[in-house]
Amino acid sequence: MKNTKTIIALLTIGIGFASQAQDHRHVVSNPTKPDATEFWDPEVRVVTPGTIPSDAIVLFDGKSLANWESIKDGGPAQWKVEDGKMTVVRGAGHISTKQKFTNYQLHIEWQSPIEPETLKSQGKGNSGIFMQGMYEVQVLNSYKNRTYRNGQAGSIYKQSAPLVNATSPMGEWNIYDIIYTAPVFTVNGGIETPAYVTVIHNGVVVQNHTKIQGTTEYIGQPLNPVHGPGPISLQDHGNAVSFRNIWLREM
Repeated sequence: MKNTKTIIALLTIGIGFASQAQDHRHVVSNPTKPDATEFWDPEVRVVTPGTIPSDAIVLFDGKSLANWESIKDGGPAQWKVEDGKMTVVRGAGHISTKQKFTNYQLHIEWQSPIEPETLKSQGKGNSGIFMQGMYEVQVLNSYKNRTYRNGQAGSIYKQSAPLVNATSPMGEWNIYDIIYTAPVFTVNGGIETPAYVTVIHNGVVVQNHTKIQGTTEYIGQPLNPVHGPGPISLQDHGNAVSFRNIWLREM
């Protein structure tokens, strides 16, 4: 009985110490001085804002396609460069940046050509911007031009329709600001984290941290091949769509 009382007494003392320790931890985790929750180092990197941020990679300067190549044969891109813009040359094929990227902020401006009213739906001002060469943000003349919801301008092609249609009239410039996070794959080829994209079209959010389901296929379901960094690709869909002011900030 004596030993039992001793054990109980020791347990009681231990619980008391534990309680005091918990109280002490509570005090430490809720400091009363403001500087206890201030973080000074490392200092936040300075980026000078402007038309082109100081840390941006300029992918097209309005003068040269030196940063681009043909997807068809890996040779020089054969699109037309004139008046500060590059324009699709029908039959020249898709083009891609020579440099590959993972996570980024992309700025790109595009213009639908003046085309006859007889062209409708997907036949009018059609092109596309591919994240990592495989996930398409649709480019299309969607101004008073009805087509399927998940195929109009600002859509993740054949997956997610834009929240609204913010397309400028035919012949005017459109602006996309795209925030893209690449997928992360497991060692056995599964998806640990899917790709996500936010698209701001002419200052209006049309994709809000949208999950990309996989490759944007014309026919069939999305695929999820394992891959690393990839290029920015632009589509030749047969329409003379133009692009300008293309720059990217890696994140």
